[in-house]
Amino acid sequence: MARFRTWVSFAVAGALGLTLAGCSSTGGKRAEDARKAQTAQGKAAVNTPRWTFAMITHSGDGDTFWDIVQSGAEQAARKDNINFLYSHNDEANQQAQLVDAAIDKKVDGIIVTLAKPAAMKAAVARAEKAGIPVITVNSGSAESKEFGALTHIGQDEKIAGEAVGEELNKRGKKKALCILHEQGNVGHEQRCEGAKETFEGTMTNLYVEGTNMPDVQSSIEAKLQSDRSVDAVVTLGAPFAATAVKAKEDAGSKAEIDTFDLNEKVAQGLQDDSLGFAVDQQPYLQGYQAVDLLWLYRYNANVLGGGQPVLTGPQVVTKDQAAELAQYAKRGTR
Repeated sequence: MARFRTWVSFAVAGALGLTLAGCSSTGGKRAEDARKAQTAQGKAAVNTPRWTFAMITHSGDGDTFWDIVQSGAEQAARKDNINFLYSHNDEANQQAQLVDAAIDKKVDGIIVTLAKPAAMKAAVARAEKAGIPVITVNSGSAESKEFGALTHIGQDEKIAGEAVGEELNKRGKKKALCILHEQGNVGHEQRCEGAKETFEGTMTNLYVEGTNMPDVQSSIEAKLQSDRSVDAVVTLGAPFAATAVKAKEDAGSKAEIDTFDLNEKVAQGLQDDSLGFAVDQQPYLQGYQAVDLLWLYRYNANVLGGGQPVLTGPQVVTKDQAAELAQYAKRGTR
């Protein structure tokens, strides 16, 4: 994993190096100040062509995780003089149609998630046939290379799940629920599988309808009421953590609520002990790096990863780290 982190560092260093080189012939502090001023005003920090990149994700409406991904991508796009287009649909066939629409617009690069790879394979192939470079983010790391993408940016979901199992062991937990809120999402399945492999207790999958929060709450509450021995609940997305906390309270359960992903509410929950820990995959970085790496490819034919994913996680965040990260979560970048 250290090797993967190095690749990410190279990406940042490379982008910043090229940016500074294009700012000013005077160099030094004046060039850096000029670059910062341009970026703060929403101006490009480079003079490369005005390319258009499209990002198409499997996000549903109102998912704060994807707001953070989009924010990172938009920030990098402003810096890199990119016309950035964002669209999303949690139905795989509709997501594939959005990719087709981007291809028809003759965009210069596509960023796409592969939560349901089988439904996206043909669309990615059409993009490549049209000569449009593709980078995958967040989900589908196993399929990314097979589908012909330049690289994948995100966390290895199985490794992230294994980290959860190990953290539950440290906390002395014996019986856990893994809450899957999107059936058919391969990344979610991998998270729960990884957790089961390292968790020394018993873990049971609980499938819920993620688009219906009252249903999510009632399903978790019913399970906690029927089985008082459950001492941990793991949700697979930050918006579901608060719902699980409500379900626990209504059920009169003492189970610890833990979650994948970080946002402002999760950071607060870690600080007030309503949550035990969170697994952060740095969504802002996923969006930012995806745009940056496409820009580097268009500008300089750079490809990072060496055939392996560029990892942005997992990082287990507890109360000890929450206070430090809260300021970034509040501004929407963690």
